[in-house]
Amino acid sequence: MTPREIVLAQINHEETHPVPYTFGCEDAELSRQLQEHYGSEKWKKLFVPYIMGVGGIDSILQRQIDDTYARDGFGTLWRMDRRPWHLEEPGMKQPSFEGYDFPTPEKFVNPNLKENAEKAMAAHPDSFSIINIGWGLFEQSWRMRGFENAMIDTVAEPDFYAELMDRLTELRLSMVEQCADVPADAIMFGDDWGEQRGVIIGPERWRKFLKPCWAKVYDAVHAQGKFVISHCCGSIADIMPDIIEIGLDVFESVQPEPAGMNPYTLKKKYGDKITFWGCLGSQSTIHFGRPQEIQDEVRRLVKEMGKGGGYILAPAKGLQPGTPLENAIAVVDAFTHQEG
Repeated sequence: MTPREIVLAQINHEETHPVPYTFGCEDAELSRQLQEHYGSEKWKKLFVPYIMGVGGIDSILQRQIDDTYARDGFGTLWRMDRRPWHLEEPGMKQPSFEGYDFPTPEKFVNPNLKENAEKAMAAHPDSFSIINIGWGLFEQSWRMRGFENAMIDTVAEPDFYAELMDRLTELRLSMVEQCADVPADAIMFGDDWGEQRGVIIGPERWRKFLKPCWAKVYDAVHAQGKFVISHCCGSIADIMPDIIEIGLDVFESVQPEPAGMNPYTLKKKYGDKITFWGCLGSQSTIHFGRPQEIQDEVRRLVKEMGKGGGYILAPAKGLQPGTPLENAIAVVDAFTHQEG
């Protein structure tokens, strides 16, 4: 089987050996150390290219102003010299569309999307191909309004917030439409609905404001014959049945540390209905475990999460700054030398 066929089998809940995986590192210094350990840049070639991003659509249009500040396409000012980025001034200061220049779909057109995607797929014909469409509906709402304001809007200004969701959904649908003639396997979104304790705006408000909007977007993707993948951090255990109901095919990140997000429990409950991508703890095992503990956990994930298909192995987040080199090496070795 090709790497792409292995990924497709897993999404279709067919068990494979090996289990497909992805690896990411978000720290340049750690990447340099890995390169030094393995002797050259060739260490990256240890990984099988199961999944490839083949381009996407910029959904925020953020442009640098100077060394410190950037402004996005919705008017929000960001301070970029901190990690994570700091929202300095929201583009939409009041819960009203009056006087606000809401972006039109034309602003987000990527004229080279199909051409670039086809070139990438031609270069990696055996990989599962993904088109990325960045920040999601919930995240975009607080990017526009500021986080505290957006949370208040969901309670104090529900009509405004519902209209905001509708308008942002129309933008996402226009982005999905751009992908109609791109022969990729999937479209991937990202929308962090959860924090460590649960759904940020609560399950009921999520169902009210976000569920029907994402259902429309997922339906549009499926109408193109593509899979739907979504990244989401935090605890969303309370809405797992809902995201399955509206058609999410692959849930990426699956942080094991937040409440209710034990991947083995999720697998038992929902493993025949959705594919989990991630599950190796970035807040726990990778950063604070011993190398042998990392090896043991990867072995368990491959065996238990991969049983019956529906699993793609990955760190819940790309390796973070401060990850011990020996732990990073353990992740690389465990992924590239799987034991069932």
